[in-house]
Amino acid sequence: QVQLVESGGGLVQPGGSLRLSCVASRSAFTMGWYRQAPGKQRVLVATITSSVNTILADSVKSRFAITRDNAKNTVYLQRNSLKPEDAAVYYCHARFLDGRFYWGQGTQVTVSS
Repeated sequence: QVQLVESGGGLVQPGGSLRLSCVASRSAFTMGWYRQAPGKQRVLVATITSSVNTILADSVKSRFAITRDNAKNTVYLQRNSLKPEDAAVYYCHARFLDGRFYWGQGTQVTVSS
């Protein structure tokens, strides 16, 4: 079993910035973030492989950045110019080469003045 521990959620004003972190209990091939707003499906935000290939959703590509520290099994999501529509529960995920896929417990992000 793999544990994913997220941190960095909270309340931020529109236009503000916030960084999410997720630490995995073991190294994964791909790590990243999904988000789920109330009444909506969980959607991909960003992923990064161990070789630092990244994918970002079009809606966040110009404002968010995903990075990874392989030595610490940690992935970061830097989010700038936050909008009310970015408010959601953000879930860390990790995928392994054998196909196993794990979720974190989720961290709430609220964007409000």
